[in-house]
Amino acid sequence: MNGFAEHRRVATVALVVANYDEAIAWYVERLGFLLVENVDLGGGKRWVTVAPANGQGARLLLAEASDEAQSKSIGNQTGG
Repeated sequence: MNGFAEHRRVATVALVVANYDEAIAWYVERLGFLLVENVDLGGGKRWVTVAPANGQGARLLLAEASDEAQSKSIGNQTGG
């Protein structure tokens, strides 16, 4: 592979969750991730990102499900 391809990486991956605070607790308290951002966007939406504490790997953007269709995708976002 050329040198350019070797330096590509995924920076952020969106993950639909049932509840912001429960997801933050899971990733931060249980898995040891760092809470990077938690910004109120209004209308019940927030911009919440967590990242592995060692700085390696992608950040996760925790997006709270806003309707039934999104709720049904929780836990099955990688294709099953």
